[in-house]
Amino acid sequence: MPWSKNDYPASMKNLDPEVREKAIEIANAILEDDNDEGKAIAIGIDKAREYFENHGKE
Repeated sequence: MPWSKNDYPASMKNLDPEVREKAIEIANAILEDDNDEGKAIAIGIDKAREYFENHGKE
């Protein structure tokens, strides 16, 4: 099930909004190739945090 800004996993609720949006984008892309939601969520959060550490917040 793809997620959105208004409907996302509980594990993303405490993320900064920009990081959460990026995590949702990444997790949804992962879900297209792999149906493991837990894996998609974990990777999405990790990669979104990494993205903003390397690129700064917009």
